Amino acid sequence: MKSPLKKLLQTHSKLNQSDMMKVESHVQRESGDWVINTLLIEGYNVPFKYKRKKLYKNLQGLRVNLTYYPEVENVAGIEVEVMNIVRIKVS
Repeated sequence: MKSPLKKLLQTHSKLNQSDMMKVESHVQRESGDWVINTLLIEGYNVPFKYKRKKLYKNLQGLRVNLTYYPEVENVAGIEVEVMNIVRIKVS
C-alpha cells in the first residue's frame, strides 16, 4: 500500500519532497485572517512560504521535511520565484 505522501507526489507532477532541510530564518506576519510564514533554507536562495490560521512555533535552526511546489510571484513589478509549501514536518 502506498503512503499518502507517495500518492500525492505521483498525482501532482510539480510537487517536490525534500527531507532534513535546515531552516536559517523563519518569519511570521499577519495578512488578514491568515499568518504568512516565510522560511529561508540553508543552501537555497529562494523563500519557502506557507500560511496558517494561527502563529506557529519558531523553526529557525531546526531541520524540516518539506513538500512544496515552485511558483512565480509578482512583487512590485518584478517576478520572484518562491516555493509554496503544502506539507511541513519537523525532522
